[in-house]
Amino acid sequence: MFFIILCMITRLKAFKFRFYPTADQRQQLAIEFGNARFVWNRCLDLRSKAWEERQERHNYVSLGRQVTEWKRGEFPWLADSAACCLTQCLMDQDKAFKNFFEKRGRYPRFKSRYDRQAVRYQLDQRQIERTYQAGEFLKVPKLGALNIRWSQVPAGVPKMATVSKTPDGRYFVSFACEVALQPMPLTGKAVGLDLGIKDVVVSWDGEHAVKSGNPRHLKSQLRHLKRQQRRLSRMTKGSHRRNRQRLKVARIHAHIAAMRADFLHKTTTAIVKSADVIVLEDLHVKGMVKNHALAGAIADVGMGELRRQIDYKADWNGRKVVVVDRWFPSSKTCSDCGSYQQKMPLSVRQWTCPDCGTRHDRDVNAAKNILKFSTVGNTGFQARGAGKNLLGHVSSTCDEARTDAGKFTEAVRLERAA
Repeated sequence: MFFIILCMITRLKAFKFRFYPTADQRQQLAIEFGNARFVWNRCLDLRSKAWEERQERHNYVSLGRQVTEWKRGEFPWLADSAACCLTQCLMDQDKAFKNFFEKRGRYPRFKSRYDRQAVRYQLDQRQIERTYQAGEFLKVPKLGALNIRWSQVPAGVPKMATVSKTPDGRYFVSFACEVALQPMPLTGKAVGLDLGIKDVVVSWDGEHAVKSGNPRHLKSQLRHLKRQQRRLSRMTKGSHRRNRQRLKVARIHAHIAAMRADFLHKTTTAIVKSADVIVLEDLHVKGMVKNHALAGAIADVGMGELRRQIDYKADWNGRKVVVVDRWFPSSKTCSDCGSYQQKMPLSVRQWTCPDCGTRHDRDVNAAKNILKFSTVGNTGFQARGAGKNLLGHVSSTCDEARTDAGKFTEAVRLERAA
């Protein structure tokens, strides 16, 4: 028997709310979005040419001086924007280049007026009581008080606020606050998760298997989406009718994204509540979507987003996430006797082990193996893994992982013999 003291966890938590701007606020926001987009595109072009022609580097400080000169001379209308919005735009471009050079992102691209628009405002902490009251009001420079639909009362005090407009015409404001989170009570359980297309998540806790199913949000709306996109493609560019039709298509995409987010949040929250240790595979989603026959179905599932939500929700609630090596053959290994099958196409959903005669559901068997491989049969807080296999190192090839699976098979046999 063990006792763990649950302590408060302090984390940065983001809040996002929809707001309804007045006509004057919509006009000012159009100016803010347009000026920020202009500064981003012009500075990106200046930055790229300076490096190509003279191997000269720029950062937000040098570009900020250039923007000040544009305000006083060539482009005086830039002064209609809040100064903090343009400064934050240049800082965001610095961050984008840093991510590119550190292999975390691609080269920054030019922005379009038809994509999501966003600007960031800095909130003066010296007057924060006059500009922000949780659940009551938020005032930002040049816009004043925003008519926000408060779906919850945020804890903490924000330092920045991001105002955005989606392609379907909705406005949102988001900010982050440092909050104290109370971890969930311990359950004493561990759960293995197998991610897939037929069922987004199949879980095994040592006793019961639970399948989430797959709502296939994109497929359910695909016929309607195709029809509206076909109408859009036939309209004259720049016409008012085409702009109205573009909003219709954007609303369909927003509806699909909202349904997917709702399903993923409910699923991941249920998983985090159900176990103290969550074990899943290290899937290479970027490589998986290169299969053109399954790319749409894989993207519709949102495996990367599901993994991200499990990671941060587990961190918030005092749970532990264990990641099993991606080369481990969880579907091809019998969870009863540990024998390994050389081939098993995706079309095989159920199979019988030739060595022990056990009948397996493909996904449930994989979830069982994922849990066993990470814990060597021992669930709870002694789970091994964190991206490593039983030999204590990361498998770099498929053959090496199969050797490790042999070690796992031997461990299962010894456990059953004992």
